[in-house]
Amino acid sequence: MFLPLLVALPALAQRPVEFEKRPGLALENDKLSLTVLTDGGAFASLLLRDDPERMNPMWEPIRMAREDGAAPGFGFSMGHFVCVDGFGPVSPEEQAAGLPGHGEAHRQKYEILSSGRSGPRIQVVMRAQLPLVQETFTRTIELADGENVVAVTSELESLLAFDRPVNWAEHATIGSPFLAPEATVVDLSAGPCQTRFHAARRNAPVPHRLSDSKPFSWPMAPTVDGGTINLRTAPKTPMMDHTTCAMDPNRRLAWVTALHLEKRLLVGYLFRRAEFPWTQNWLHYPPNGKMARGLEFSTQPFDVPRRQAVETASLFRVPAYRWLPAKSKIGGRFLMFYTRTPEGMRRVDEVTLEGSRLVIEDRASGKRVELATTQSL
Repeated sequence: MFLPLLVALPALAQRPVEFEKRPGLALENDKLSLTVLTDGGAFASLLLRDDPERMNPMWEPIRMAREDGAAPGFGFSMGHFVCVDGFGPVSPEEQAAGLPGHGEAHRQKYEILSSGRSGPRIQVVMRAQLPLVQETFTRTIELADGENVVAVTSELESLLAFDRPVNWAEHATIGSPFLAPEATVVDLSAGPCQTRFHAARRNAPVPHRLSDSKPFSWPMAPTVDGGTINLRTAPKTPMMDHTTCAMDPNRRLAWVTALHLEKRLLVGYLFRRAEFPWTQNWLHYPPNGKMARGLEFSTQPFDVPRRQAVETASLFRVPAYRWLPAKSKIGGRFLMFYTRTPEGMRRVDEVTLEGSRLVIEDRASGKRVELATTQSL
Protein backbone atom coordinates (compact mmCIF):
# COMPACT_ATOMS: atom_id res chain seq x y z
CA MET A 1 0.00 0.00 0.00
CA PHE A 2 1.26 3.48 -0.89
CA LEU A 3 0.21 6.60 0.99
CA PRO A 4 1.27 9.98 -0.48
CA LEU A 5 4.05 11.70 1.44
CA LEU A 6 2.81 14.10 4.11
CA VAL A 7 4.51 17.49 3.88
CA ALA A 8 3.77 20.41 6.20
CA LEU A 9 2.52 23.14 3.87
CA PRO A 10 0.17 25.95 4.88
CA ALA A 11 -3.55 25.30 4.35
CA LEU A 12 -4.81 27.97 1.99
CA ALA A 13 -8.16 28.73 0.38
CA GLN A 14 -8.64 30.57 -2.92
CA ARG A 15 -7.04 33.59 -4.54
CA PRO A 16 -7.46 35.43 -7.85
CA VAL A 17 -4.95 34.51 -10.56
CA GLU A 18 -4.32 34.91 -14.27
CA PHE A 19 -3.60 31.94 -16.52
CA GLU A 20 -2.49 32.76 -20.06
CA LYS A 21 -3.96 36.26 -19.56
CA ARG A 22 -7.35 34.87 -18.58
CA PRO A 23 -8.82 35.51 -15.12
CA GLY A 24 -9.38 32.71 -12.67
CA LEU A 25 -9.20 31.43 -9.13
CA ALA A 26 -6.56 29.19 -7.56
CA LEU A 27 -8.09 26.76 -5.06
CA GLU A 28 -5.37 25.46 -2.77
CA ASN A 29 -4.96 23.15 0.18
CA ASP A 30 -1.79 21.55 1.56
CA LYS A 31 -1.78 18.97 -1.29
CA LEU A 32 -3.11 20.53 -4.49
CA SER A 33 -3.39 23.79 -6.37
CA LEU A 34 -6.23 23.91 -8.91
CA THR A 35 -6.62 26.88 -11.27
CA VAL A 36 -10.21 27.40 -12.44
CA LEU A 37 -10.86 30.04 -15.11
CA THR A 38 -13.77 32.37 -14.47
CA ASP A 39 -13.64 33.18 -18.18
CA GLY A 40 -14.84 29.86 -19.60
CA GLY A 41 -14.80 27.71 -16.46
CA ALA A 42 -11.92 25.42 -17.51
CA PHE A 43 -9.70 23.62 -15.04
CA ALA A 44 -6.52 24.98 -16.57
CA SER A 45 -3.89 23.75 -14.13
CA LEU A 46 -3.63 21.06 -11.45
CA LEU A 47 -0.42 20.92 -9.43
CA LEU A 48 0.98 19.00 -6.51
CA ARG A 49 2.05 21.76 -4.14
CA ASP A 50 5.28 20.02 -3.16
CA ASP A 51 6.28 19.22 -6.77
CA PRO A 52 9.43 21.19 -7.66
CA GLU A 53 8.78 20.58 -11.39
CA ARG A 54 5.22 21.95 -11.16
CA MET A 55 4.08 19.31 -13.62
CA ASN A 56 0.61 20.23 -14.89
CA PRO A 57 -1.12 17.22 -16.51
CA MET A 58 -3.71 19.46 -18.18
CA TRP A 59 -3.53 20.39 -21.86
CA GLU A 60 -2.04 23.88 -22.42
CA PRO A 61 -2.50 24.68 -26.14
CA ILE A 62 -1.50 28.35 -25.78
CA ARG A 63 1.84 27.47 -24.18
CA MET A 64 2.42 24.71 -26.70
CA ALA A 65 1.79 27.04 -29.62
CA ARG A 66 4.09 29.66 -28.11
CA GLU A 67 6.88 27.10 -27.70
CA ASP A 68 6.36 26.02 -31.31
CA GLY A 69 6.37 29.59 -32.64
CA ALA A 70 2.78 29.26 -33.86
CA ALA A 71 -0.52 30.98 -33.21
CA PRO A 72 -2.92 29.20 -30.82
CA GLY A 73 -5.48 27.22 -32.77
CA PHE A 74 -8.00 25.89 -30.26
CA GLY A 75 -9.83 29.03 -29.14
CA PHE A 76 -11.32 28.71 -25.66
CA SER A 77 -10.47 25.01 -25.38
CA MET A 78 -7.83 24.11 -22.80
CA GLY A 79 -7.30 21.79 -19.88
CA HIS A 80 -10.50 20.24 -18.61
CA PHE A 81 -13.35 22.28 -20.07
CA VAL A 82 -17.05 21.53 -20.11
CA CYS A 83 -19.09 21.05 -23.30
CA VAL A 84 -22.73 21.87 -22.49
CA ASP A 85 -25.29 22.14 -23.95
CA GLY A 86 -23.65 20.77 -27.07
CA PHE A 87 -20.68 18.51 -27.79
CA GLY A 88 -18.96 18.68 -31.14
CA PRO A 89 -19.86 20.68 -34.25
CA VAL A 90 -23.25 22.28 -34.83
CA SER A 91 -25.73 22.01 -37.69
CA PRO A 92 -25.71 24.67 -40.44
CA GLU A 93 -28.89 26.16 -38.97
CA GLU A 94 -27.43 26.31 -35.47
CA GLN A 95 -24.26 27.87 -36.82
CA ALA A 96 -26.29 30.53 -38.62
CA ALA A 97 -28.08 31.22 -35.33
CA GLY A 98 -24.73 31.80 -33.58
CA LEU A 99 -24.47 28.57 -31.59
CA PRO A 100 -20.79 27.62 -31.15
CA GLY A 101 -19.31 24.14 -31.28
CA HIS A 102 -18.96 22.35 -27.95
CA GLY A 103 -21.79 24.43 -26.46
CA GLU A 104 -21.80 27.82 -24.79
CA ALA A 105 -20.56 27.00 -21.29
CA HIS A 106 -16.82 26.92 -22.08
CA ARG A 107 -17.02 30.43 -23.61
CA GLN A 108 -19.14 32.25 -21.01
CA LYS A 109 -18.12 34.49 -18.14
CA TYR A 110 -18.85 32.77 -14.82
CA GLU A 111 -20.35 34.63 -11.89
CA ILE A 112 -18.90 33.61 -8.52
CA LEU A 113 -21.95 33.03 -6.35
CA SER A 114 -19.95 32.16 -3.24
CA SER A 115 -16.44 31.21 -2.23
CA GLY A 116 -14.63 30.60 1.00
CA ARG A 117 -13.65 28.13 3.68
CA SER A 118 -15.91 26.21 6.03
CA GLY A 119 -13.77 24.31 8.51
CA PRO A 120 -11.31 22.16 6.55
CA ARG A 121 -13.20 22.52 3.26
CA ILE A 122 -12.80 25.13 0.51
CA GLN A 123 -15.79 25.66 -1.74
CA VAL A 124 -16.46 27.80 -4.81
CA VAL A 125 -19.87 28.04 -6.49
CA MET A 126 -19.91 29.55 -9.99
CA ARG A 127 -22.64 30.04 -12.56
CA ALA A 128 -22.88 30.76 -16.29
CA GLN A 129 -25.93 31.80 -18.28
CA LEU A 130 -26.34 30.04 -21.63
CA PRO A 131 -28.58 32.48 -23.53
CA LEU A 132 -28.78 30.71 -26.90
CA VAL A 133 -30.04 27.42 -25.47
CA GLN A 134 -31.86 29.15 -22.58
CA GLU A 135 -30.16 27.21 -19.82
CA THR A 136 -28.23 27.97 -16.63
CA PHE A 137 -25.11 26.01 -15.70
CA THR A 138 -23.94 26.02 -12.08
CA ARG A 139 -20.79 24.34 -10.80
CA THR A 140 -19.62 23.73 -7.22
CA ILE A 141 -15.95 22.85 -6.63
CA GLU A 142 -14.77 21.54 -3.26
CA LEU A 143 -11.31 20.80 -1.91
CA ALA A 144 -10.58 19.70 1.67
CA ASP A 145 -7.36 19.98 3.65
CA GLY A 146 -5.17 16.90 3.49
CA GLU A 147 -6.82 15.53 0.35
CA ASN A 148 -5.60 14.89 -3.21
CA VAL A 149 -9.22 14.73 -4.36
CA VAL A 150 -11.37 17.53 -5.84
CA ALA A 151 -15.17 17.13 -5.90
CA VAL A 152 -17.11 18.80 -8.72
CA THR A 153 -20.91 19.01 -8.68
CA SER A 154 -22.76 20.55 -11.64
CA GLU A 155 -26.35 21.45 -12.37
CA LEU A 156 -27.96 22.24 -15.72
CA GLU A 157 -31.33 24.03 -15.58
CA SER A 158 -33.75 24.52 -18.46
CA LEU A 159 -35.57 27.85 -18.66
CA LEU A 160 -37.96 26.54 -21.32
CA ALA A 161 -41.31 24.78 -21.06
CA PHE A 162 -40.57 21.63 -23.05
CA ASP A 163 -38.41 18.52 -22.65
CA ARG A 164 -35.31 18.41 -24.78
CA PRO A 165 -32.32 16.16 -25.54
CA VAL A 166 -29.04 17.64 -24.31
CA ASN A 167 -25.36 16.92 -24.97
CA TRP A 168 -22.90 17.22 -22.10
CA ALA A 169 -19.24 16.24 -21.95
CA GLU A 170 -16.54 16.79 -19.37
CA HIS A 171 -13.75 17.37 -21.89
CA ALA A 172 -10.89 16.37 -19.58
CA THR A 173 -7.73 16.73 -21.68
CA ILE A 174 -4.13 15.95 -20.79
CA GLY A 175 -1.15 17.32 -22.69
CA SER A 176 2.62 17.43 -23.07
CA PRO A 177 4.95 17.25 -21.21
CA PHE A 178 2.84 15.11 -18.84
CA LEU A 179 1.62 13.27 -21.94
CA ALA A 180 4.85 11.72 -23.21
CA PRO A 181 5.52 9.06 -25.89
CA GLU A 182 5.69 5.55 -24.43
CA ALA A 183 5.76 7.02 -20.91
CA THR A 184 2.11 7.93 -20.27
CA VAL A 185 -0.55 5.23 -20.13
CA VAL A 186 -4.33 5.57 -19.98
CA ASP A 187 -6.67 3.08 -18.32
CA LEU A 188 -10.44 3.11 -17.89
CA SER A 189 -13.35 0.94 -16.76
CA ALA A 190 -14.34 0.16 -20.33
CA GLY A 191 -17.17 -1.91 -21.70
CA PRO A 192 -17.59 -2.27 -25.49
CA CYS A 193 -15.68 0.26 -27.63
CA GLN A 194 -15.80 1.54 -31.21
CA THR A 195 -13.57 3.57 -33.51
CA ARG A 196 -14.84 6.73 -35.13
CA PHE A 197 -15.93 7.15 -38.75
CA HIS A 198 -13.36 9.54 -40.24
CA ALA A 199 -14.78 10.27 -43.71
CA ALA A 200 -15.23 13.97 -42.95
CA ARG A 201 -11.61 14.25 -41.79
CA ARG A 202 -9.70 12.67 -44.64
CA ASN A 203 -7.61 15.81 -45.14
CA ALA A 204 -6.13 15.74 -41.64
CA PRO A 205 -2.40 16.62 -41.53
CA VAL A 206 -1.62 13.18 -40.09
CA PRO A 207 -3.27 10.05 -41.56
CA HIS A 208 -5.67 8.10 -39.37
CA ARG A 209 -4.32 4.73 -38.32
CA LEU A 210 -7.57 3.20 -37.03
CA SER A 211 -10.29 1.54 -39.11
CA ASP A 212 -13.62 3.34 -39.38
CA SER A 213 -16.57 2.43 -37.15
CA LYS A 214 -15.16 -0.86 -35.91
CA PRO A 215 -16.09 -2.37 -32.53
CA PHE A 216 -13.22 -3.51 -30.32
CA SER A 217 -12.31 -4.48 -26.78
CA TRP A 218 -10.18 -1.98 -24.88
CA PRO A 219 -7.30 -1.34 -25.33
CA MET A 220 -6.56 -3.13 -28.64
CA ALA A 221 -8.07 -1.09 -31.51
CA PRO A 222 -8.16 -2.25 -35.16
CA THR A 223 -5.99 -0.45 -37.72
CA VAL A 224 -6.51 0.25 -41.43
CA ASP A 225 -3.76 -2.25 -42.33
CA GLY A 226 -5.50 -5.12 -40.55
CA GLY A 227 -3.46 -4.99 -37.35
CA THR A 228 -4.17 -3.57 -33.91
CA ILE A 229 -2.82 -0.75 -31.75
CA ASN A 230 -2.66 -0.71 -27.97
CA LEU A 231 -4.34 2.61 -27.11
CA ARG A 232 -3.06 2.72 -23.53
CA THR A 233 0.30 4.21 -24.49
CA ALA A 234 1.05 7.44 -26.33
CA PRO A 235 3.02 6.41 -29.46
CA LYS A 236 6.27 7.81 -30.80
CA THR A 237 4.83 8.22 -34.29
CA PRO A 238 2.29 10.96 -35.19
CA MET A 239 -1.33 9.84 -35.00
CA MET A 240 -4.76 11.50 -35.17
CA ASP A 241 -7.63 9.24 -34.15
CA HIS A 242 -10.75 9.02 -32.02
CA THR A 243 -12.48 6.18 -30.20
CA THR A 244 -15.31 5.78 -27.74
CA CYS A 245 -16.04 3.27 -24.99
CA ALA A 246 -19.29 2.61 -23.19
CA MET A 247 -18.46 2.40 -19.51
CA ASP A 248 -18.73 -1.05 -17.92
CA PRO A 249 -22.48 -1.58 -17.49
CA ASN A 250 -21.92 -3.69 -14.36
CA ARG A 251 -20.52 -0.72 -12.44
CA ARG A 252 -22.30 2.19 -10.77
CA LEU A 253 -19.11 4.27 -10.74
CA ALA A 254 -16.84 4.56 -13.77
CA TRP A 255 -13.26 5.81 -13.95
CA VAL A 256 -10.47 6.91 -16.26
CA THR A 257 -6.81 7.55 -15.36
CA ALA A 258 -3.54 8.70 -16.94
CA LEU A 259 -0.26 7.56 -15.39
CA HIS A 260 3.19 8.96 -16.19
CA LEU A 261 5.38 5.92 -15.61
CA GLU A 262 8.68 7.79 -15.32
CA LYS A 263 7.47 10.71 -13.21
CA ARG A 264 5.23 8.37 -11.16
CA LEU A 265 2.35 10.84 -11.35
CA LEU A 266 -1.28 9.86 -11.76
CA VAL A 267 -4.31 11.98 -12.66
CA GLY A 268 -7.80 10.53 -12.87
CA TYR A 269 -11.56 10.80 -12.55
CA LEU A 270 -14.29 8.81 -10.83
CA PHE A 271 -17.85 9.53 -11.94
CA ARG A 272 -21.38 8.15 -12.00
CA ARG A 273 -21.96 5.94 -15.02
CA ALA A 274 -25.66 6.85 -15.15
CA GLU A 275 -24.73 10.51 -15.74
CA PHE A 276 -21.76 9.97 -18.07
CA PRO A 277 -22.04 6.52 -19.70
CA TRP A 278 -19.34 7.16 -22.34
CA THR A 279 -15.62 8.00 -22.37
CA GLN A 280 -14.05 9.19 -25.61
CA ASN A 281 -10.34 9.06 -26.35
CA TRP A 282 -9.37 11.93 -28.63
CA LEU A 283 -5.84 11.11 -29.81
CA HIS A 284 -4.04 14.24 -31.02
CA TYR A 285 -0.40 13.31 -31.61
CA PRO A 286 0.96 15.78 -34.23
CA PRO A 287 4.45 15.69 -35.79
CA ASN A 288 5.68 18.61 -33.61
CA GLY A 289 5.30 16.50 -30.47
CA LYS A 290 2.83 18.90 -28.80
CA MET A 291 0.46 16.12 -27.87
CA ALA A 292 -3.02 16.18 -26.39
CA ARG A 293 -5.37 13.40 -25.38
CA GLY A 294 -8.99 13.79 -24.41
CA LEU A 295 -10.36 11.60 -21.62
CA GLU A 296 -13.86 12.87 -22.32
CA PHE A 297 -16.58 11.36 -20.15
CA SER A 298 -19.89 12.29 -21.67
CA THR A 299 -23.57 11.67 -22.46
CA GLN A 300 -22.91 10.54 -26.04
CA PRO A 301 -20.50 8.21 -27.85
CA PHE A 302 -18.95 10.82 -30.19
CA ASP A 303 -18.79 14.61 -30.44
CA VAL A 304 -21.39 15.15 -33.16
CA PRO A 305 -24.21 17.66 -33.76
CA ARG A 306 -27.27 17.28 -31.56
CA ARG A 307 -29.47 16.04 -34.40
CA GLN A 308 -27.01 13.26 -35.22
CA ALA A 309 -26.80 12.21 -31.56
CA VAL A 310 -30.59 11.97 -31.38
CA GLU A 311 -30.79 10.05 -34.66
CA THR A 312 -28.13 7.65 -33.39
CA ALA A 313 -30.32 7.09 -30.30
CA SER A 314 -28.00 4.47 -28.81
CA LEU A 315 -24.87 2.43 -29.36
CA PHE A 316 -24.28 -0.92 -27.66
CA ARG A 317 -27.78 -0.35 -26.18
CA VAL A 318 -26.43 2.68 -24.28
CA PRO A 319 -28.22 6.04 -24.86
CA ALA A 320 -26.49 8.64 -27.04
CA TYR A 321 -27.95 11.72 -25.32
CA ARG A 322 -29.64 12.78 -22.10
CA TRP A 323 -33.04 14.33 -21.45
CA LEU A 324 -33.48 17.71 -19.75
CA PRO A 325 -37.14 18.02 -18.71
CA ALA A 326 -39.09 21.27 -19.03
CA LYS A 327 -38.33 23.92 -16.41
CA SER A 328 -36.21 21.37 -14.54
CA LYS A 329 -32.64 20.57 -13.54
CA ILE A 330 -30.32 17.65 -14.09
CA GLY A 331 -26.95 17.14 -12.44
CA GLY A 332 -23.55 15.58 -12.73
CA ARG A 333 -20.89 14.88 -10.12
CA PHE A 334 -17.35 13.54 -10.33
CA LEU A 335 -14.14 13.32 -8.33
CA MET A 336 -10.82 14.43 -9.82
CA PHE A 337 -7.57 13.25 -8.22
CA TYR A 338 -3.84 13.82 -8.69
CA THR A 339 -1.15 11.96 -6.79
CA ARG A 340 2.23 10.30 -6.80
CA THR A 341 2.42 6.54 -7.27
CA PRO A 342 4.72 3.91 -5.77
CA GLU A 343 7.73 2.48 -7.59
CA GLY A 344 6.65 -0.39 -9.82
CA MET A 345 3.06 0.74 -10.44
CA ARG A 346 2.55 0.30 -14.19
CA ARG A 347 -1.19 0.47 -14.76
CA VAL A 348 -4.56 1.00 -13.09
CA ASP A 349 -6.96 -1.93 -12.88
CA GLU A 350 -9.44 -0.51 -10.39
CA VAL A 351 -10.54 2.73 -8.73
CA THR A 352 -13.00 2.49 -5.85
CA LEU A 353 -14.37 4.48 -2.94
CA GLU A 354 -13.96 2.49 0.25
CA GLY A 355 -15.29 4.44 3.21
CA SER A 356 -13.06 7.48 3.64
CA ARG A 357 -10.50 6.28 1.08
CA LEU A 358 -10.23 6.47 -2.70
CA VAL A 359 -8.29 3.33 -3.63
CA ILE A 360 -6.33 2.92 -6.90
CA GLU A 361 -4.99 -0.56 -7.69
CA ASP A 362 -2.49 -2.19 -10.03
CA ARG A 363 -3.38 -5.83 -9.46
CA ALA A 364 -0.53 -7.26 -11.54
CA SER A 365 2.15 -5.63 -9.39
CA GLY A 366 0.16 -5.59 -6.18
CA LYS A 367 0.73 -1.85 -5.90
CA ARG A 368 -2.02 0.48 -4.70
CA VAL A 369 -2.55 4.08 -3.69
CA GLU A 370 -4.99 5.12 -0.96
CA LEU A 371 -6.13 8.73 -0.91
CA ALA A 372 -7.98 10.09 2.08
CA THR A 373 -11.25 11.79 1.12
CA THR A 374 -14.36 13.15 2.76
CA GLN A 375 -16.17 13.18 -0.59
CA SER A 376 -18.73 10.68 -1.79
CA LEU A 377 -20.46 9.66 -5.00
